[in-house]
Amino acid sequence: MGELGINLPSFIAQLVNFGILFLLLSVLAYKPILKMMDERSRRIKESLEQAEVMKAQAEKAQEEFKRQIAEASKQGQLVIERAAKTGDEIREKAKVEAQAEAEALLQRAKADIRRERDEVIDELRKEFADLTILAAGKVIGKSLDKTAHREMINQVLEESAGLRKN
Repeated sequence: MGELGINLPSFIAQLVNFGILFLLLSVLAYKPILKMMDERSRRIKESLEQAEVMKAQAEKAQEEFKRQIAEASKQGQLVIERAAKTGDEIREKAKVEAQAEAEALLQRAKADIRRERDEVIDELRKEFADLTILAAGKVIGKSLDKTAHREMINQVLEESAGLRKN
């Protein structure tokens, strides 16, 4: 080996030094570096798994949110429909009450008109009877008994009213 320019004791010393250095590096540096790399790989894997779980939860929450919005929309539509129905019922009830009130007012007005007409007719009969008695008294020249004469006039008026109705 001398011919190659290799010194055997120096070569063996370098080989022993390389072996010691290799053992020291493998024990002190290589294993801790591998351990640190494995730990980092594990943390990255856990982070990715957590990200997947979070993504699944976010999708689940979004679906729940969509479902709740759809439910709220349906409930809102039902409330609107109920309000419209209630409004229609109230409107119809008010219309019926207004019609009933108008009918009652009309009946009261008719009754008042009949009563006033009857009062006016009675008043006219009395005045007519008084005028007839006065005129008959002047024509005959003597005073007639007012009560008897009034009864006679009322009887004639009732008979004439009966003839008009027929």
